Amino acid sequence: MELSNLRPAAGSVHSDNFRRGRGHGSGNGKTAGKGHKGQKARSGAPRPGFEGGQMPLYRRIPKRGFTCRNSKEIVAINLSALEAFDNGTTVDVNALIEKGIVKNPRDGVKILGNGEFTKKLDVKVNAFSASAKEKIEALGGTAEVI
Repeated sequence: MELSNLRPAAGSVHSDNFRRGRGHGSGNGKTAGKGHKGQKARSGAPRPGFEGGQMPLYRRIPKRGFTCRNSKEIVAINLSALEAFDNGTTVDVNALIEKGIVKNPRDGVKILGNGEFTKKLDVKVNAFSASAKEKIEALGGTAEVI
């Protein structure tokens, strides 16, 4: 016998599609599997998570902050980081990952205009700041939004 061969004894497992409380002959009559008396035997038993009037766990735990489901996490890179590329190169997200400038692009990459920039590059990323686009195009490169 192995763990992968274990299964319940024949006839010990019932499916959930049988009708409860339909007489003794059904095998699930009288109390219909609810036992005798008590709160859980009655109709209108408390909802899941109800702790008998004690302050429930989901209300005892502190709730802080809020996360917007529609926000995007954009990775920002300064123009000075693009100095690692050679003149005339096409720079895209994959090229940035290969050079080690970006580790995880998340929802997109944005080029910011900080730092010295002296190369003519064709840059294709998700967003540019106005100053970055201006500097790239001033040197004869292109700034394309993908």
